[in-house]
Amino acid sequence: MAIKHWAAGVAVAAFAAVGAYVYLDTGRAEAPASTFVLLDGSSKSTADLKGKVTLVNFWATSCTTCVAEMPEIIATYNKYNSKGFDTLAVAMSYDPPSYVVNFAETRKLPFQVAIDNTGKVAKAWGDVQLTPSTFIVNKRGEIVKTYVGAPNFPELHQLIEKLLAET
Repeated sequence: MAIKHWAAGVAVAAFAAVGAYVYLDTGRAEAPASTFVLLDGSSKSTADLKGKVTLVNFWATSCTTCVAEMPEIIATYNKYNSKGFDTLAVAMSYDPPSYVVNFAETRKLPFQVAIDNTGKVAKAWGDVQLTPSTFIVNKRGEIVKTYVGAPNFPELHQLIEKLLAET
């Protein structure tokens, strides 16, 4: 009986450690190799993100939180873009391309927008299914923070400033 309790305790501790690692962002993982197909038909790869601090936002036009946070994402891009910050908005595979194009044009999104029409990019970035999901990638191409749901923008701005200051 004691062995069962010990084994259960070890399993719970291991699960908690993995959960803490994932949810507290204590580690830095290389951003997954991906090719983003942009609205203009061109493409961008994960390798193209290196050298800048980049916000990669998985979103959908049908997601009310995504639509609500977009003005803050635009303001963040405008505030930091001249300092080496970039933003890439990745529309989910279920989002009709015409809706994405209309959204980008009517809202005058100042950053690049990609459509993940196959779902391969979302799968590569941790099987993203919940939107918005936002990843902050440092200049070395490592994911340093993940937000599911709208980020706390003052906290996000502090992180961006810290990452921009890194060499």
